[in-house]
Amino acid sequence: MIKKRKNNIFKNIIISSFIILAILLSGFVIWAKDSYNPTEDAKQVFKNIDVVDITEEEFIIFTPKDNNPSKGFIFYPGGKVNPEAYSILAKGIAEKGYLVVIVPMPMNLAVLSPNKANEAIEKYSYIDTWAIGGHSLGGVMASKFASENDNIKGLALHASYPSGDELKGSNIEVISVYGSEDGVADLEKIKSAQLSENSTFFEIKGGNHAQFGSYGPQNGDNDAIISSSEQINEAIKYTVKMLEEI
Repeated sequence: MIKKRKNNIFKNIIISSFIILAILLSGFVIWAKDSYNPTEDAKQVFKNIDVVDITEEEFIIFTPKDNNPSKGFIFYPGGKVNPEAYSILAKGIAEKGYLVVIVPMPMNLAVLSPNKANEAIEKYSYIDTWAIGGHSLGGVMASKFASENDNIKGLALHASYPSGDELKGSNIEVISVYGSEDGVADLEKIKSAQLSENSTFFEIKGGNHAQFGSYGPQNGDNDAIISSSEQINEAIKYTVKMLEEI
């Protein structure tokens, strides 16, 4: 009788644990799916393919029409941000002569697939030199990937920083770009991040966190003093500068 009671208690604990786990997983999925979507300006990019070809398959690819690029730039979106929200940024970089690959992530969270850049590198094997970058959480995961893959020669951090000191002592060309009005990322951690020996920091005066993409205001962010187009143009300029150096 006692043994049967113990078995029932154990069974109830197991069932309760599965129920709690299911509730937690459901809550996580609901939270993750509540993502930031691209603005109308970002959507319009896909209808205007004058100097850049854009294809949407496994990745979102921006290819210059006038040349055969030898350098490629892989971009990891910020956490819970629809990858199409970075279309203006990507197109601006591609217009300077680089292949740009935006990597969509499971549930829009780069932490769930940090090595997905490998698939892009394998697919576009004609590219001789690769760089990677990312916004916010995407930059954290891009840093990790860059530190573990010798074929990555450059890294662009947009409102982001590595999770540790994995870049310390490396010779990767790194730029860290951040907005002076950022209310989401920890600016002190951005400024004090341990990066490679070839690193440069760029502050965008009046820029905030969200305006590295085109998805509207972000919870917890400060208002930007400059326009979205001004901030993205600055991010493009500094990212292209890194690509020119590798």
